[in-house]
Amino acid sequence: MEGAIARPCGSRALLFEVRTAAEVAAIVDAVRAARLPEVTELVPAARTVLVEVSAGAGLDRVRAAVADADPRDGAGGTGVLHTIPVSYDGADLDLVADTAGISRDEVVALHSGAEYTVDFCGFAPGFGYLSGLPGPLQQPRLESSRTAVPAGSVGIADVYSCVYPRRSPGGWRLIGRTDTVLFDPAADRPALFTPGDRVRFEAR
Repeated sequence: MEGAIARPCGSRALLFEVRTAAEVAAIVDAVRAARLPEVTELVPAARTVLVEVSAGAGLDRVRAAVADADPRDGAGGTGVLHTIPVSYDGADLDLVADTAGISRDEVVALHSGAEYTVDFCGFAPGFGYLSGLPGPLQQPRLESSRTAVPAGSVGIADVYSCVYPRRSPGGWRLIGRTDTVLFDPAADRPALFTPGDRVRFEAR
């Protein structure tokens, strides 16, 4: 991919630095499509992708796969579709509506009418950064973070939406809540979201 910077991370990994979320998604898609058996870890973040290979394996095929990646070919999320029921009664719903210059009902319609992609996970176990937020809802974080946000809170910040998997500090604008469990350490698959998954929110 033109413009991607590959930085070695030890002898078994490369960290690709890019400029946009679309380029991150293109690299992830290209590496997955190449089906390289030597790849043991594929970790996307906001503007980077870490690719690790097994001991003794080279990185040449990873470099070749990434060289062919094209963000114009991206089709958004291709993974599992999760439908999350939401009660839209968040503490910042009026703030979001006022900032966007629309009604509360229009905020709900916009947020629940979009399909999101899990770009990457981080901050806390099970916390996914969901791209696809409609333009009027792309708003900054709160000026002051809350010391405790309840588990299940649905929020927005910048170009992302999220669901807080557990009680934690946070500065996202809260617009609703869900009872869906996003992280269960006792489950076979502890985290509900995986990068590439798709998410829809359903008003209840």
